[in-house]
Amino acid sequence: MYSNAYIFFTYAAFFISAVIFSFLINVILLKFSSNLGIRNIDNTALIRWSSTTKPSLGGITFFIVFLLSLSVYSILFDTQTSLMNISFVGQIGAIALAFIMGLADDAYNTRPLLKLFVQILCAVILIFSGTHIQIFENQFVNYTLTIFWIVGIMNSINMLDNMDAITSVVSIGILSSAFIIIYLNGNITSVYSFMIVGLLAALTGFLFYNWHPSKMYMGDTGSQLLGIILGILGIMFFWNNQQPWIPNMPSKQIVITILAFILPITDTSTVVINRILRKQSPFVGGKDHTTHHLSYLGLSDSQVAMLFLFLSAISTVLILVIIQYLKFWEHFYSAIFGIYILIVFFSLYLTTKIKHSKS
Repeated sequence: MYSNAYIFFTYAAFFISAVIFSFLINVILLKFSSNLGIRNIDNTALIRWSSTTKPSLGGITFFIVFLLSLSVYSILFDTQTSLMNISFVGQIGAIALAFIMGLADDAYNTRPLLKLFVQILCAVILIFSGTHIQIFENQFVNYTLTIFWIVGIMNSINMLDNMDAITSVVSIGILSSAFIIIYLNGNITSVYSFMIVGLLAALTGFLFYNWHPSKMYMGDTGSQLLGIILGILGIMFFWNNQQPWIPNMPSKQIVITILAFILPITDTSTVVINRILRKQSPFVGGKDHTTHHLSYLGLSDSQVAMLFLFLSAISTVLILVIIQYLKFWEHFYSAIFGIYILIVFFSLYLTTKIKHSKS
């Protein structure tokens, strides 16, 4: 058994080291960015918020730090049960496939149907290896929901990457919530908590270059990688976070999951609804996201990022309250937190309905 001092020192030292490592990797990648990972070429600039050509290299750093996290964890902790199982192997396979898909999309602008196929394949790999939503008695419903969840989150994280720092701060919020749940469940030495620390460090180092005015993007490589990882963590620690001594309460797990992912869910839902109402394809990029409309209303890019960071922090606090203090769930709690979720959704959705000169 590891002492609290050992765990704290190990995690703190790794986080600081990974932040520095991430920062240095980004410095090196920027040195070679004249012809590597450049986005906004030709008509791509027409659908991105920034009209400036910038390298999309952040995802490469994320993947390197992710692999570093697994390597360091295997050295410092007992990995016999945490790494040597079919479920974890399936997760690594899905993550690697998502990374390759994102890398190919950044390099070749792959077809949307190919990307969708790979996302579905990632979900199928997870299901067959044992990682799937287990909230309902009907397994077919659980499997179907898992596919929709993985594909939906991978696309929503990708779509949310539409303005400097937005996806980064939202991902930090979701990862922080997952880490808190793992800690409260007493699994602080699990590979997932160490992986989360590494990703938080990678995002922190990336934010230095991604905060407005940004010097680099994470690209599809980063958004697809984050999407699959957040989707997996969502299944394991939000959807399936059920203590054995507490009766099964699907409504509680649904509320926790929506709270954690409220911003990508809201932004994607808003964009899809508005584009369908305008009889446009939901799958074509554009400058009609909630973040863009907040900017149209007068907020700077940095202020929009700070607002999303603030909302993410509120969700993290609410999840902490639910897990720590609301052990036994009542329908009253579902109504209270449901009201908050609706307030956030309609507040952001209604900003897209306000007339302005740039819309």
